Amino acid sequence: MANIKKQALVIGAGTGGYPCAIRLGQLGVDTMLVEKDKPGGVCLNWGCIPSKALISASKLYEKAQHATDMGIEFSAPKVDMSKMQSWKAGIVKKLTGGVQSLVKTNGSTYVTGTATILGPNKVRIDYPDGKESDTVEAQHIVVATGSVPIAIPGFEIDQKRIVDSTGALDLDRVPESMVCIGGGIIGLELGQTFQRLGTKLTVLEGADRILGACDADLAKVVHKQIEADGGRILTKAMAKGWEERNGKAVVKAAVGDQIEEIEAEVVLVAVGRRPVTKGFGLENTKVAVSDRGFIEVDKQKRTNVPSIYAVGDVVGQPMLAHKASHEGEVLAEVIAGHNAVDDARTIPNVVFTEPEIASAGLGEQEAKDAGYEIQIGKFPFSVSGRAMAISETKGFVKVITDKKDNRVLGIHIVGPEASDLISEGALAIEMGAFAEDLSLTVHPHPTLGEAVMEAAKHAIGEAIHVPNRRR
Repeated sequence: MANIKKQALVIGAGTGGYPCAIRLGQLGVDTMLVEKDKPGGVCLNWGCIPSKALISASKLYEKAQHATDMGIEFSAPKVDMSKMQSWKAGIVKKLTGGVQSLVKTNGSTYVTGTATILGPNKVRIDYPDGKESDTVEAQHIVVATGSVPIAIPGFEIDQKRIVDSTGALDLDRVPESMVCIGGGIIGLELGQTFQRLGTKLTVLEGADRILGACDADLAKVVHKQIEADGGRILTKAMAKGWEERNGKAVVKAAVGDQIEEIEAEVVLVAVGRRPVTKGFGLENTKVAVSDRGFIEVDKQKRTNVPSIYAVGDVVGQPMLAHKASHEGEVLAEVIAGHNAVDDARTIPNVVFTEPEIASAGLGEQEAKDAGYEIQIGKFPFSVSGRAMAISETKGFVKVITDKKDNRVLGIHIVGPEASDLISEGALAIEMGAFAEDLSLTVHPHPTLGEAVMEAAKHAIGEAIHVPNRRR
């Protein structure tokens, strides 16, 4: 057993861990990154990237079926799920291979192995090929172990009949029908993906509406789209169990005071994710963990143990890849001795449903609960020339401002390319912009981005292309 000395050791090569290791290398800190599975973590291998690849393919398939509306005719599109999976896998392979290369070229060491914390400055590494374990003594230990899907009683995941998000992304066929347990982001992104490919979708949501993390008026647009595409959404519905019957899963759900049985070829369990804080020796330290299972950290990502830090899903919501990456880079600066803190004003959120949803800053109810008197500006894509030209007119942009001084508190978008448009909103929140900053910025025409400008103008009563409220 070799005894290796490092300045920093990072556990987990996901979107929190690998940017941290890369930045540490750039800053001249002797660093080792340890990953027991595939480089890139959940996001690159089983989450963000593969799901967006399938979402993109399914949207193209759906648009192709309506190309005749634009005067384009060709034979009806067909789905080859095997080819689609191969295409998706190729994208994942390129990105994950790039992670190892980037870590190494920036001066850090990448190791495939299982890390176990033995104490505040000591970690054992066990190798998958049977090589003798090593011990690493590190001044700084970074925990970036991520999260895993939450299981629910009565629905044991077998990745065949009962699948989680990982299993859904690897399906080699388009199911005839699917029950999605959970009307949150992951469930609806995947559920709508297969719905566009022809799957009959039923969503079971325990709350009184889907997409509880989004403003209600944005969620309604997605709700209507799912139903318009032939899906069912049952709210205040609790999945109680299932049984195999006639070659299908029959899910029993309590809907109000009734028990309903729903047949499905596949059941997708997507009720959220939980942090990974066990199985790697964290209990050998005195690191504080919250009642919800998250590692407690300060704005510099330090735990209560001076030599141990944590970033990403394992430290709390929102569980987003870009939040983890930002935290990892901030922490690298901290370890290198720089005066850095995680002081981001907003972490933008994107939901790749149909249509897309994206938000930055405070939601409408959040702003009210925080004591603000607010003004709201809205601009519908139904009157956007660019949205008409690409035949995607559902949804709107909503700008929330402080009535006192017109400062932008939040920007929320549901509609085409919301995921790309929201970066302007994040910048507006980060720089403390006022509605006038957005409205006086000349936006190119014809573009979807004009909707952000028009919504800001509407908030202050100066919109040109929609009626303003009397002031």
